[in-house]
Amino acid sequence: MATTLAAPLPRPTTGPTTRARWLGRILSGLPALFLGFDAIGKLIAPRAVVEGSARLGIDPALLPVLGVVLAAGVALYVVPRTAALGAALLTGYLGGAVFAHARVADPLFTHTLFPFYFGACLWTGLYLRDPRVRALIAR
Repeated sequence: MATTLAAPLPRPTTGPTTRARWLGRILSGLPALFLGFDAIGKLIAPRAVVEGSARLGIDPALLPVLGVVLAAGVALYVVPRTAALGAALLTGYLGGAVFAHARVADPLFTHTLFPFYFGACLWTGLYLRDPRVRALIAR
């Protein structure tokens, strides 16, 4: 008799309501759009982005790499099947952004925690629109 290491996740009995699903889409879409534009900015690297990154101590040569990583996370997040993986990857990326702002002593609530607010929107939106995430969190 074979044993499993983890029990399977319970199947959700009910899906999100229409209101919750739309609120989830909005809470997911706004940060996804912003982060998508941020990824494009890092890939194009206009002077303002280069100067802002340099102020945070980020080498301008890393901007294309950060842009690709961010774009990949956003792409995974907007596809429903891979949204949880995208949210996890974006959470790590946003954690690095919190660190970068904390390292240069930016104001706490307006600059340093701004990426945290985006992460909270990403996960709240995913929770509201995806019954699998609800079942995982309700465990």
